[in-house]
Amino acid sequence: MIRNIFVAIILTTITTMAFSQEKPILLYPKGVPNSKPTPATYAEVTDKSNWITKVSIPTLTPYLPAKGTANGTAVVICPGGAYAGLASAHEGFQIAQEFNKIGVTAFVLKYRLPSDSIMVDKTIGPLQDAQRAIQMVRQDAAKWGINPNRIGIIGFSAGGHLASTEGTHFDKVVIDNKDNISVRPDFMMLIYPVITFGEKTHAGSRENLIGKELPQDKVDLYSNEKQVTANTPPTFIVHAEDDDVVPVENALLIYDALVKNKVKAAMHIFPAGGHGFGLINPKSKGLWFDWAKVWMGDNGWLSK
Repeated sequence: MIRNIFVAIILTTITTMAFSQEKPILLYPKGVPNSKPTPATYAEVTDKSNWITKVSIPTLTPYLPAKGTANGTAVVICPGGAYAGLASAHEGFQIAQEFNKIGVTAFVLKYRLPSDSIMVDKTIGPLQDAQRAIQMVRQDAAKWGINPNRIGIIGFSAGGHLASTEGTHFDKVVIDNKDNISVRPDFMMLIYPVITFGEKTHAGSRENLIGKELPQDKVDLYSNEKQVTANTPPTFIVHAEDDDVVPVENALLIYDALVKNKVKAAMHIFPAGGHGFGLINPKSKGLWFDWAKVWMGDNGWLSK
């Protein structure tokens, strides 16, 4: 009995030491761009499951690997939530902790959710925050012990749409960038992502970002399979074939575009698993994060 308690204490200590959560950092300490005065009724809310809504002040929360284990690679994490909320636990800080275990410095992005109440142009609000996150991490790479050429982005569901937008729209910078810092991620990881705004989209994510009118120019612009070029970053994709929220065709569309543009890509399709499973697909013994680790290692992002 005493031995079991001792082992439990040791394991808890190891888990605690495996990462260090820092305080959230304001993305825009001098004022949020593309913003309107925030109405009194628009107050950020975080419930017991760490579901966040009505974000008007975006932040970046660093998670650092245990001392001596960092390998110089970093990743910005975009939780999903249909552009209506942020699943900041199982698609946020839990993901950051897994990256820390393999020596990767992680930053969880609390991005603004598109809203006409707080934004002049809601269609670019989340992208501004994603670009600013990459810009900040790259600008302060030395401070964090990061290689500025090893900064990636990962997104889940609508967060996958944001990550893929960041990974395909980086030539269209929508933030202040006087120092001309690249906002292109060095790699993308898209987990059950919304990709297209066409027929196989997730209608809620599309409507929340570009509105009910569905202007064709915006539908095409944010159908990210149409934005892939030869300069799109190497990409890792995971989806479930039976996903009844975001059709698996989203993954297939961007993978096809990546292959056609000769971009290095890896895709894993679970036969079952549904949507929003985070780290663990309950319908499979396969762990996508293990596959992601192999992919990152093969590409040299886990070497010191």
